[in-house]
Amino acid sequence: MQTSSAAKHDTFAEDVLKGLSSEPKSLSSKYFYDDEGSRLFQEIMKLPEYYLTRAELEIFQTQTSEIFESLNAARAEFDLIELGAGDGTKTSLLVDYFLRQNADFHFVPIDISAEALNFLTEKFERQFPALSMKAEQGDYFRTLETFQQQSNRQKVILFLGSNIGNFNEQQALNFFRHLGEVMNPQDFLFIGFDLHKNPKTILRAYDDANGVTAKFNLNLLKRINRELGANFNIEEFSHYASYHPTERAARSFLISQKAQTVFIEALNQTFEFEKWEPIFMEISQKYGVRMIERLAEKSGFQIVKNFFDSNNFYTNSLWKPAQNHWR
Repeated sequence: MQTSSAAKHDTFAEDVLKGLSSEPKSLSSKYFYDDEGSRLFQEIMKLPEYYLTRAELEIFQTQTSEIFESLNAARAEFDLIELGAGDGTKTSLLVDYFLRQNADFHFVPIDISAEALNFLTEKFERQFPALSMKAEQGDYFRTLETFQQQSNRQKVILFLGSNIGNFNEQQALNFFRHLGEVMNPQDFLFIGFDLHKNPKTILRAYDDANGVTAKFNLNLLKRINRELGANFNIEEFSHYASYHPTERAARSFLISQKAQTVFIEALNQTFEFEKWEPIFMEISQKYGVRMIERLAEKSGFQIVKNFFDSNNFYTNSLWKPAQNHWR
């Protein structure tokens, strides 16, 4: 029988093969977050250009009581489940407030990075010794299905950091519909959305002056070298970011700076790159309120409340399954 580690390896290899065989070439952003990728992203979140974290943090700092009330968190025991938990900086504000309100809840951070989960667990155990917590490494939906089967407690699912922006509209709809399948009528979904704003502000967030975002993108080539036996020369690829206001989408690419051939041992295959040929790495969708309303409606949810930062750069949108979804 194949081990789960081997299965993950095969899935990674298959996705790399599919992406580098396509036209244009692409790599899936879901593989950014190995341990080094997670560390680099923590660094990105501290950059002056990266407004997203500060905007969401402001919402959590200034509107915690309103969030608590909207969740009816004082009225029943619940599982606070965070998808892609990261370092838990923002979530710690909710956890701290909920504990001070004597809320009866269990915290479940879910992440694909063992390093990120270990860091978060140690941090929260020190910071919140009274917190009931169990970290889960792996796939979001499998974990949520387990919770749905084993527990009747209300679930409050957090999907923060505008991670939903990494999906196109159809992928986002599929993601939310899949979440809806593992949610009960009383559950909540709390999602971070980056809002449309000055295009220059957005572009700077994805092309910082210190080049940390470039290292983050290039780290995926290092991961392919390490895990799949590739021979990418990292110095021969450069990071490029763009933002298209009409599409409200930031995109990032790695650009081959010369004509070159890359061999990937796990695939036993070579890939030819032309000079200046791009590899599409990631999309980061920006939203208007009407777009968010349309996403909720089409995926079987209704919006309870939107929470905005003072600059209207960002919103955390609280959803619950629509009543007609359960008929």
